[in-house]
Amino acid sequence: MSRYRGPRFKKIRRLGALPGLTNKKPRTENALKNKFRFRKKSKYRIRLEEKQKLRFHYGLTERQLLKYFRIARKAKGPTGQVLLQLLEMRLDNIIFRLGMASTIPGARQLVNHRHVLVNGCKVDIPSYRCKPQDIITARDAKKSRALITNSLNSFHHDKLPKHLTLYPLQQKGLVNQIIDSKGVGLEIKELLVVEYYSRQTKT
Repeated sequence: MSRYRGPRFKKIRRLGALPGLTNKKPRTENALKNKFRFRKKSKYRIRLEEKQKLRFHYGLTERQLLKYFRIARKAKGPTGQVLLQLLEMRLDNIIFRLGMASTIPGARQLVNHRHVLVNGCKVDIPSYRCKPQDIITARDAKKSRALITNSLNSFHHDKLPKHLTLYPLQQKGLVNQIIDSKGVGLEIKELLVVEYYSRQTKT
């Protein structure tokens, strides 16, 4: 299944707020409450929707998300927590959380077009897994700096998670540590995602 490129509000109305997918909000508050007007949901649908939240928020294909789940399941620690950490430490998400891009798709485009450096080196892989003490900066090019400046000017610094440090004047961000569960930028019940994949996979 390919990455979703359709109407974004359609997913927000069904799943709730997805800040990584779009920074725009529906015109009416009721748009986010439409999902509560339908008949009672089955347990399967509830688990499916939590899984879909992750997929659309982080902009992943089904295959990519399943791959992350399998990695998380083999790692030490609670599978749901490890899964969220893997997703949050992706380079495109780190750029988004730093405010260098207004959405994760926008951050992915910055990475793909080589506007961003990691520890002084060009990285064009959005799924690059950031580590503590990694330094993310804008490439020393007029276009790169202009794109990131526009995003930083509209970024609310109170939204910056504790595992990151931003130096806006230098257009530089620092990864202090691995994110904890409280710093995740999405309201999600990760245990339901684990339940969904545990029932769907046998390997």
